[in-house]
Amino acid sequence: MFQIERKQELAKGTIIRFDLSAPKIAKKAKPGQFIILRVNETGERVPMTIADKDEFAGIITIIFQVVGKTTALMRSLKEGDLIKDVAGPLGKPAEIEKIGTVIMVGGGTGVAILHHVTKAFKNAGNHVIGIIGAREKDMIILENEMSSICDELIITTDDGSYGERGFVTLPLEKYLNERHDIKLVYAIGPIIMMKNVCALTKKYEMPTVVSLNPIMIDGTGMCGGCRVNVGNQTKFCCVDGPDFDGHQVDFDELEKRNSLYLKDEKDSLLFSIK
Repeated sequence: MFQIERKQELAKGTIIRFDLSAPKIAKKAKPGQFIILRVNETGERVPMTIADKDEFAGIITIIFQVVGKTTALMRSLKEGDLIKDVAGPLGKPAEIEKIGTVIMVGGGTGVAILHHVTKAFKNAGNHVIGIIGAREKDMIILENEMSSICDELIITTDDGSYGERGFVTLPLEKYLNERHDIKLVYAIGPIIMMKNVCALTKKYEMPTVVSLNPIMIDGTGMCGGCRVNVGNQTKFCCVDGPDFDGHQVDFDELEKRNSLYLKDEKDSLLFSIK
């Protein structure tokens, strides 16, 4: 059993932060890795990227958006409640090294994943530029945390209610035009956002890494549910990723696969969360 030590609502009650007591996972987890949890005996297996960790306190942080039955159930839990199973850390850690100037781009709940990796790039001695975006001001998460570790931070909102109006690709393109010391772009967020970021950086021949979040069940490479097409080769996100060369990812196929169960996911909210 894994206890919820802290619960925090980050955005309109639909984006929730849990700090979980998981000492063994906190000791081994590296930026970019994820866990698979099961809330109770009858619950489904749900992948969650580790947004942060405190190795000394034995805490891992996960941040999730309420979209289906399981995440709705998780939102109903309180501090002190227990989660039955948490397996991890899983996946390959992000490749972190000192390379110079990096731009970290996050959209929506992708900023939760971005945060842990951004911290690692900063600790490695890089100059870190952060660009984070959301639909509107109230959906921006981890602004203070990202601001504390980025040398520069740009915030965008689709509706212009906070920061710069527009998508994250607008300030990204400005940086790519004006600066010639950028070595890498790392992007995580909605599939369409990552697709557009990669289309832009490809024109500039800028190396770009994306962290993918396909449908996943097993998390250890056995079920094949998280397969993605990268460079015309089938990869399994859980064991080959989640990080991949963004210019090699078939985002159209990924988008189709991820949309297969959207209706079922929405319909599940009509049933009891118990």
